[in-house]
Amino acid sequence: MAERPIFIPSVDSPGFVKVVSFDIPFATGFAPVQKQKNVRSLHAAAAHDGYSPLLEISSKSQEKAGRHLSAFHLKVDTASGLIPLENAFQGSKVFEHGGPYIDLYQTDPRSAKRDPRLKDSGRLVAFELDGNEFPLQPSTVFYDWLYLNAIYPHREWLRERIDGSMRYAGYTDIEFNPNKSINCQAKSCALFVSLTRAGLLDKAMNSAEGFIAFMSEQIQLRRSQPERANQLHF
Repeated sequence: MAERPIFIPSVDSPGFVKVVSFDIPFATGFAPVQKQKNVRSLHAAAAHDGYSPLLEISSKSQEKAGRHLSAFHLKVDTASGLIPLENAFQGSKVFEHGGPYIDLYQTDPRSAKRDPRLKDSGRLVAFELDGNEFPLQPSTVFYDWLYLNAIYPHREWLRERIDGSMRYAGYTDIEFNPNKSINCQAKSCALFVSLTRAGLLDKAMNSAEGFIAFMSEQIQLRRSQPERANQLHF
């Protein structure tokens, strides 16, 4: 058994995303058939509690939209050009003793993720991209910014494909283990849907500095004053 989350767009939740976890029988192994078996188990458990349909956001998704929304498929427009999202994330890390390692922008995503400097440079202290510094709190703000920037140019297509008539109840990423990671492409996708539904997407994406301030304010607002969750400020 393993615990895996689903991510539900929710303008009333901290960070605009509600997280619900389920214990599921977990098939081990790296074969796609094993991964897809786990996806079906998670979606079935969620459907039993009324969360259906769900869209798997990963290369293991059986739907084209889910595969195209995988972080390894997406690219981010930066001052260094159009680069894979994973490269932008890894190459922008700033550590106590080094970074950002912007040469990682030009390698392949898997090599960027495995670069030994990412483990040998001390504690992670921030992210830096295109002259903008991103703090470690809110905990996923930099990854969310990258992901939303990658899909923002396709927002009209996405509104129709993944959120037409509230098409999906939530999003999953079977590769994501909450005991090992905090950033998740399914969570970022749910954030995109929430901001779209709230009419806040364009404002949130206006600038990196504004996005950081906006997400920080909204998370604090919903945690401290849940009764005012519907009072959205920018």
